[in-house]
Amino acid sequence: MDTYCGANCFGCPFSQGCKGCIKTCGSPFGGKCVAAEYIKENGKQAYDEFKQGLLEEVNALLVEQGIPEAQGLYELTGRFVNMQYVLPNGEKIKFLDDRNEYLGTQVGPVESGRCYGVAADTTFILICSYGPDGSDPELVLYKKR
Repeated sequence: MDTYCGANCFGCPFSQGCKGCIKTCGSPFGGKCVAAEYIKENGKQAYDEFKQGLLEEVNALLVEQGIPEAQGLYELTGRFVNMQYVLPNGEKIKFLDDRNEYLGTQVGPVESGRCYGVAADTTFILICSYGPDGSDPELVLYKKR
């Protein structure tokens, strides 16, 4: 599978039946891919610079929250990172689109045993915490960019 960003899609658990982002014009799962859109518009070098700047922005937010810094951001499919959060009124909501590709990573587990997840694109940064296997997810921060 050919990609705009150079990701190795063969390790992806959703790669069966996927044609890759170049054959699908940057929409391997039917949604938007932050990497493909950025690279098509600005080029691969600009995308790499954007990704590094976004990592710095994410790490500043993580440190503010008392969370260890992330080592990198990776292209991740929405259905892999789209968790359902319980709002204070009891309503359950998802903030992401399962069909989109985001930049994200996991930090931890930390001393509490919880992990922190990051998902972002050009318009927002989402930080959450969760237990083993994504259990009991809690929204830590959602910030428009």
